[in-house]
Amino acid sequence: MIALIQRASGARVDVDDETIGEIGAGLLALIAVQPDDGEANAQRMLQRLLGYRVFADADGRMNRSQTDTAGGLLLVAQFTLAADTRKGMRPGFSHAASPEHGRLWFDRLLELARSSHHDVACGRYGANMQVHLVNDGPVTFWLES
Repeated sequence: MIALIQRASGARVDVDDETIGEIGAGLLALIAVQPDDGEANAQRMLQRLLGYRVFADADGRMNRSQTDTAGGLLLVAQFTLAADTRKGMRPGFSHAASPEHGRLWFDRLLELARSSHHDVACGRYGANMQVHLVNDGPVTFWLES
């Protein structure tokens, strides 16, 4: 499982001109599921999303986690993160999960997040989404489980 996380002062997802998920300060996490991902990957990714220290402490150092700050978490499925871009001029998607497998484990990650954190929003799996982000910093990290 792959996550591209961005520290946000605000983020939202729109589908067909309707906002379907929105957070204030927190993390936007773009999520890609890979073919071999399962329960252990979903649990490890959630642990990393909630525990990764990207928020400033009193000294201005990135020393506080999502759990410490109680910020929002916006999860958005994005299979293109698993693209193979090493050669040619067109991405290959053999490293991305099938749509069924991807939905299963994205939904499981979402379920785990909602049972562990108070402010969780999401996009719509498989939809054409417009993702709006005010990246705070900017701060962006690539995580793998």
